[in-house]
Amino acid sequence: MYGRIIVAVDLEHADQAKALIRRAATLLDAGGEMRLVHVLEEVPGFIAAQLPRDTQERRRAEAMVELKAMTNPADGVRVVEDVRYGAASGQIMQAAEDSNADLIMIASHKPGLSDYFIGSTAARVVRHATCSVLIQR
Repeated sequence: MYGRIIVAVDLEHADQAKALIRRAATLLDAGGEMRLVHVLEEVPGFIAAQLPRDTQERRRAEAMVELKAMTNPADGVRVVEDVRYGAASGQIMQAAEDSNADLIMIASHKPGLSDYFIGSTAARVVRHATCSVLIQR
């Protein structure tokens, strides 16, 4: 199985994320680590200037609470919550590199027209990750 698994979590699709987390728990070695990674998009500077100073930190804190609520500590699985800023695919792969992950798990959706031109996050992760990637539909 796997010692370190990155689970890419999109909090806007919580049901899909929970299913992915349950599946990751079955693939994790005893004593392994599951890292839940959620990526917040950067707010452009001209917009950030109009927002209260603590907006980014509040967004991060809210995301951490939501990630913690997705797992059950009684399951005996070591879970680390990780909220990052930037491009989702790049931050997911960076999290995998930072934690020396064996596997990245990511959910996919039916591609829209824009995905055919710029590629979905899952597609970019598959193309560029240095470890195994499992995509769940």
